[in-house]
Amino acid sequence: MSLVALLTDFGLKDGFVGSMKGVILSINQHATIVDISHDITSFDVLEASVILNATYRYFPSGTIFVCVVDPGVGTERKPIAVKTKDYYFVAPDNGLLTLTLKNQPVEKIVHIKNYTLKTDVNTFHGRDIFAPAAAYLSKGLDITLLGDQLKDYKKLPDLEPTVEKNLIKGKILMFDKFGNAITNISILPEKFKLHYKGYTIHEIKNNFLEGDKDRPNLIKGSFGFYELFIPMDSFKERFKAKKYEEILIEY
Repeated sequence: MSLVALLTDFGLKDGFVGSMKGVILSINQHATIVDISHDITSFDVLEASVILNATYRYFPSGTIFVCVVDPGVGTERKPIAVKTKDYYFVAPDNGLLTLTLKNQPVEKIVHIKNYTLKTDVNTFHGRDIFAPAAAYLSKGLDITLLGDQLKDYKKLPDLEPTVEKNLIKGKILMFDKFGNAITNISILPEKFKLHYKGYTIHEIKNNFLEGDKDRPNLIKGSFGFYELFIPMDSFKERFKAKKYEEILIEY
């Protein structure tokens, strides 16, 4: 498999993505490169984790995912490559892979030390470490040749909702382009009351045009989580919603 999928917060202005693609194609000119997104909010590892988790399963088996949202570049955090049952993931060990690796049985984790570009800078691991690692994997390199094997990877804390008696405590993880609030809640009881800023929701809408334009509405979205939305408007702006805000659900 020579399919490499890229996910970064680099944007397209500065040529960072182009440099990574150039490195990959210099090592494997037959590689196919797909862009998942380069518009992740700057430094937002959680947002990258949510989007990777929502997209990876739609790629063919053997795809190599290069995920670079890396505020700790150049620090002691490790660059890692992970082989799962179906895919490869190349990323900083900063929690970005948390949600995805919950669903993919991990076979090997490697601290990348080999097959890197020679450089005198330590601020562009996307180009100098992650891109070449992915390119060599796309040529069939055994992942263990990239470096030392590790037993575990870093996980983001507190991503799961908590349950106390008849109460579920969830939170907002991120907002999509349309201002919809993506929560960390993926399963709801048949009968429930969701409380948010004085509003109560007790039903799930079927599409984004249903619902009241003056109050929060709830839908199961394509990220795999329940979302708060307003038809044809930004929930984030209308309710001045923020990441990590608590959502209470009675059942």
